[in-house]
Amino acid sequence: MRKNKRMLSLIGFLVVVGLVYIGILQVKIIQYSHIKAPKNADYLIVLGARVKGKEPSKVLASRIDAAAKYLKENTDTLVIASGGKGPGEDITEAEAIKRELVSQGINKSRILLEEHSTDTYENIEFSKKFIPPNAELGLVVTNTFHIYRALSIANYQGLRVKGLSAETPWSAVIKSYSREYLAITKFYLERYIIGFK
Repeated sequence: MRKNKRMLSLIGFLVVVGLVYIGILQVKIIQYSHIKAPKNADYLIVLGARVKGKEPSKVLASRIDAAAKYLKENTDTLVIASGGKGPGEDITEAEAIKRELVSQGINKSRILLEEHSTDTYENIEFSKKFIPPNAELGLVVTNTFHIYRALSIANYQGLRVKGLSAETPWSAVIKSYSREYLAITKFYLERYIIGFK
């Protein structure tokens, strides 16, 4: 009986700690997603997300729309479309981003393609090679749920950038945030405990 009470107490304690931890992560995500992006950036990095055949998923489409709006308002800004080709994708995520930006009136000459990355870490790492040498202000474009981790990874890699948040589609909220809590935890573990790649 006493053993069962201890077990229940331990489980209760772990649940409370878990909820507090998730709450802290959510606060961080909200803080970063509500920071207004500065104008006249030298470049944007649009992070890739799933492409269905040749069509951007709702999550990726939201990022593209946010980037297109910014690029129309800031006509000297270049854009780096980042993302390789994954399972079920007929074209690279970068190519899908480019096509949609062009369809929204962005000139091809402003779009650079990074087509080899497979995750957020590589998105940032590989995109760095396309940043103009004299660039000072850069923005990373991704969804609200993803902006905190993306900027944390960029900062870890020595890239001082700001964020441009795209809305997270309602249909993707539960899945995206649930996965993001795990992804942030993985980032913390790799960075602080086992050493980052």
